[in-house]
Amino acid sequence: MTTEEINRIKTLLSLPKAIVIIPHKNPDGDAIGSTLGLFHYLKQYHHNVVIIAPNDYPDFLKWMPEESSILKYENDKASCDTLIEHAEVIFTLDFNSLGRIGDMEDVVATAKGIKVMIDHHQQPDDYATYTYSDVSMSSTCEMVFNFIEMLEDVDKINSAIATCLYTGIMTDTGSFRFPSTTSTTHKIIGELIKKGANNSEIHNNIYDTNSYDRLQLLGRALSNLKVIPEYRTAYITLTQEELNTFNFKKGDTEGFVNYGLSLEGIVFAAIFIESHQDEIIKISLRSKGDFSVNELSRTHFNGGGHTNAAGGRSTLSLKDTIDKFISILPNYKQDLNL
Repeated sequence: MTTEEINRIKTLLSLPKAIVIIPHKNPDGDAIGSTLGLFHYLKQYHHNVVIIAPNDYPDFLKWMPEESSILKYENDKASCDTLIEHAEVIFTLDFNSLGRIGDMEDVVATAKGIKVMIDHHQQPDDYATYTYSDVSMSSTCEMVFNFIEMLEDVDKINSAIATCLYTGIMTDTGSFRFPSTTSTTHKIIGELIKKGANNSEIHNNIYDTNSYDRLQLLGRALSNLKVIPEYRTAYITLTQEELNTFNFKKGDTEGFVNYGLSLEGIVFAAIFIESHQDEIIKISLRSKGDFSVNELSRTHFNGGGHTNAAGGRSTLSLKDTIDKFISILPNYKQDLNL
């Protein structure tokens, strides 16, 4: 963002406004952490702020300060539409295409409020009045910290903001192990701990509470793991029947794809999850090095994301999706075997 744009946003936020903050559909830790972090910051200036998520999200994200105030669009579309239509400012966080917010797309697209995008994914759309886009950033939460810093308000970061932003940075960096984690990321993390983020408690809330069913589902996922050594690729499948057997809840498969990527010699991993409710196969892709799963997903699976982490979907059957996946691997053989 330019200095001029920051000054305009300062002026925009200098008096209380009706503000809506929106994360992407199926929000993850970065989406919820960044929206709540911004929410707590704006509340200090007495704005009328509400977060509207397109749909529900995993229980392991439901402990963050004021999380219970988040509205779910899928539960009350009429009331949420009214809030969006009357909003003077709309912040969109952790996505850069309105297609990522599902049924909310049309009402947000036509809303008269000034739109501000804060996001770190590749190839942003041009829908916002103010766009803060940086694909080099580890997370949208890191960007929200920078945004507050650009507004010269770091002193306003309290323990609630610090907790939310720490959570998003931690989850989107794989506990600070992904290549997007920089020395600046660690400096920001240090600052957030100083401001009151309890790092060990946050990690426990996110990662160290499992249900018996989830661990059984992980066991089934690992038993379904397949390796294609000539393409240094591993993939996992889960059918709807298998999800039902282990009482699947939203978020239960979070991180499963990384087990495939952890195999020695593997540089590309995928998980394919059957969803009868959505009538699609949900796909998560991960890679090491310079192999771009963002490019592959955009080209073949109607998705996108980052170089090393992306998502997609398929309207084919699970078997046909896997067949398609395997059939395209020869096109990437050189890239996968570097």
